Amino acid sequence: MTEEKNKHLPTWEIETTHPDIYDALITGLREIVDPELGMDIIQLGLVRNVKIEDNSALLTMILTTPFCPYGPSMMETTRKKAEKVLGVTTKINYGTEAWDPTMMEEGIGDDWGLY
Repeated sequence: MTEEKNKHLPTWEIETTHPDIYDALITGLREIVDPELGMDIIQLGLVRNVKIEDNSALLTMILTTPFCPYGPSMMETTRKKAEKVLGVTTKINYGTEAWDPTMMEEGIGDDWGLY
């Protein structure tokens, strides 16, 4: 992926440590859609970091709202998808960062009239 397409994403540790599987993980995670917003978790910028160490992965994820009724389901689906793509046991860490629309993929906010 080009930097232009990824500039909305925070820098994930996996991009540096395992660049060979970075694009496959992005592609896999794009399959997970927030049912209320109709956008995938990459478009929304919900995955904040992914790192692999000691033959396991830790994915840090936030939600658009802490009270999202689909949150637990989306997080578990994300964990399973990451585990399948990465081929290692994966855990989800619920991040403390508050989501805001500037975390969305470039151009997506235009549809909402935000930018």
